[in-house]
Amino acid sequence: MATKFDPMIESHGAVIANPFSGERIVIRRHACDTGGQILEFDLYLPPGAHVPAGHVHPGQEERFTVLEGRMQFRFGRRHFEAGPGDTVVVPPRTQHWFGNACDGVAHARVEARPALRLEEMFAATAAMGAHTRFGGLPRLTELIVILHEYRQEVGTPGIAGRLLGSLIAPVAWILRNRPGSRASR
Repeated sequence: MATKFDPMIESHGAVIANPFSGERIVIRRHACDTGGQILEFDLYLPPGAHVPAGHVHPGQEERFTVLEGRMQFRFGRRHFEAGPGDTVVVPPRTQHWFGNACDGVAHARVEARPALRLEEMFAATAAMGAHTRFGGLPRLTELIVILHEYRQEVGTPGIAGRLLGSLIAPVAWILRNRPGSRASR
């Protein structure tokens, strides 16, 4: 059975919808509510929705508790599914990916510890996703700026990720500071 988006619940928290990934995030507890310790949100994934790529959170733990539907997770090369009542903990610096593994909407309660600027990053990626449609690709220039700006919150895994990270900083600076760029306005 698909989860229905409850406007009464959503009216109590910020709603961030990302057309690029298909994710819908409803904030339950903001970083400012918890002294920066926790960001708590409901994650809704329609059929076929998933995070775009494997990634790591350098200094954050994520805890997913599946409330409805089924979610698929990948930690490195390990694949598994989680269903209602299952909790999946992703330690810091752990390469992971997740997506909906069912025909209906998958719904999970997620906690990120510490919160850092993850909510702000979700809003920035959703804004970037507004230029795409579900399954489309974002602009590379915007992606580079976001990866640099939120490098404390998210990174690319492995040696290629470290190499990419060292290249992103100067390119992001150039992109942000060029005349006419959105970021320089």
